[in-house]
Amino acid sequence: MSKRGIMELDRRGQVVGFVSGLLLGAIIGAGVALLAAPDTGRSTRRRLKKTATGLKDDAGDRWDELAEDVKERVDVALKGARKRLTR
Repeated sequence: MSKRGIMELDRRGQVVGFVSGLLLGAIIGAGVALLAAPDTGRSTRRRLKKTATGLKDDAGDRWDELAEDVKERVDVALKGARKRLTR
């Protein structure tokens, strides 16, 4: 694998890390805001349930994206290894 390819993979990793951190911060902030809001217990529980359902869906989507990214990286690494072995 070329130096350029490695740098591109590293950059993608940095982007994935940043987006993951951003999402985690948003989730924690939303949870704290819900718990600190002056609302009835019933209303807060309803909002928490909606938020949890949304987070579950988002996590599933994120997992799918991560799996696809890993697959692409493995494919690139295998192609590079095959190229080196056939020289």
